[in-house]
Amino acid sequence: MEKAKVSVIQLFAMMFIFNLGTAVIVGYGIGAKKDAWLAILFGMGGGIGLFLIYYLLFRRHPNLFLTGYVKEVFGKYLGWVIGLLYVLSFVYMAARNVRDFGTLLVSSTLKKTPLLAINLLFVLVICYVLYLGIEVLGRTAEVFIIILLLLGITGNFLVLVSGDVDFHRLQPFLEHGWKLPLTVAFKDVFFFPFGEMIAFTMLLPYLNRPKLVKGVWLSATVSSGLLLSWTASLNIAALGVNVVERSVFPTLLAIGKVNLLNFIERLDAIVVFTMLLTVFFKVSIFLYGAVIGMVDLFKLNNYQQILLPIGGIVIFLSMTMASSFPEHLEEGHHVLRHYFMVVHLLIPLLMLFVSMIRNGFKKKGRSKTTIT
Repeated sequence: MEKAKVSVIQLFAMMFIFNLGTAVIVGYGIGAKKDAWLAILFGMGGGIGLFLIYYLLFRRHPNLFLTGYVKEVFGKYLGWVIGLLYVLSFVYMAARNVRDFGTLLVSSTLKKTPLLAINLLFVLVICYVLYLGIEVLGRTAEVFIIILLLLGITGNFLVLVSGDVDFHRLQPFLEHGWKLPLTVAFKDVFFFPFGEMIAFTMLLPYLNRPKLVKGVWLSATVSSGLLLSWTASLNIAALGVNVVERSVFPTLLAIGKVNLLNFIERLDAIVVFTMLLTVFFKVSIFLYGAVIGMVDLFKLNNYQQILLPIGGIVIFLSMTMASSFPEHLEEGHHVLRHYFMVVHLLIPLLMLFVSMIRNGFKKKGRSKTTIT
């Protein structure tokens, strides 16, 4: 375990930026059509439920990473295998986000740049920051969350005054009833990005004030969820639900329509830089969770020695996981849904259940010993 401490503000900044990730750029929750914003709010509620599971597990094992207490709960051998499953999932999710960012950059600004060059440089910068330690990443998040908020305020203001926004495009409310937004929320939004915050179980032992975990996690979840809901509604109001459904990066398209006085235009850079920041921190958290987990599972001396090899695997996966971006998206929408259900919900629930049963038996054993 790295000898480091992360402050409450730094943890909030990392969680907030992590949740925005690629969700703030893609057509997040658009399966619910005009009620995408409502589906995101429902999904945020589900994310709060997931947090309670992760929080109760953390309370029972405050000094251990996820890969540590999974061995305590399920036993040395089965726990090791499940811990490795989480490490591999962190590596895979890091690669998916690298692929998302590289594709956005190639399709919007660097059209003649090879995808491999973008992904390679992006991951190398992340590896360098992580090599310096989690404290450096936390301090970096403190600075960049301010820049991110300023970019967001600027972009939202320009879209709102562009004349393209019509909030009547969000009507009628619940056009397809309650079933559609609830279904989208608990099939897609529930796990992405809120379920992905399980990666922070690899960082919580570093928090300098562990008693404040609940407040930090909940505030980051709610604030990022509200922002994602607003972004979805603004995209629909600016473009219309049909355009958002067909677009891969609707936020990029919405801000690209801004043209004020034939002078303020071509603002795609705001969206690109926003995704650069959000994906940078999201990949960093996943990659850090993966290397720390490997150190814990394989009893290594430090994580720096495996950082570049794991980074190389992330680059390789980002290039080979799908032959095209539509195939990459299809895999995320359908194939990973069942995987997320198991890794983000069922296994943590089972861990909590087994842990509670074991604690109950221990208490009974202690009470019998005391009576005797």
